[in-house]
Amino acid sequence: MKKVELRTQQLEDLPRIVQEILALKGKEQILAFSGEMGAGKTTLISAICNALKVQDAISSPTYSLVNEYLRENGEKVYHFDFYRIDSEEEAMDMGVEDYFESGALCLVEWPEKIENLLPENYIHVKISLQKTERIFNLELP
Repeated sequence: MKKVELRTQQLEDLPRIVQEILALKGKEQILAFSGEMGAGKTTLISAICNALKVQDAISSPTYSLVNEYLRENGEKVYHFDFYRIDSEEEAMDMGVEDYFESGALCLVEWPEKIENLLPENYIHVKISLQKTERIFNLELP
């Protein structure tokens, strides 16, 4: 497993962070984002969607569990937020494995809630805050 650390002190640097993440992701279609509440998971996912030319408004699917977005080229992007689920069974009931196997880009917030359902190969982005900077630790397969 390869590890990469990216750092930023300003929100204006987010497009650079996004470009680095997209360059590192290669063919991987599942990106899992973890971090404390308010660490910037949804903000980072919004920036990724903007870079990928998603046409829809980006919002956290806290209550719906998944939002489907369309890119300019017609490709789908799925955005999951598993903060509110109590068990992996809830994720299975909504068909999370089908989404993961669809070949579409899947952006997952709170992946620790469905740890056993994640495929073998995915990119884990751990976001943390330290004083004046935001740190993005990537674990790549």
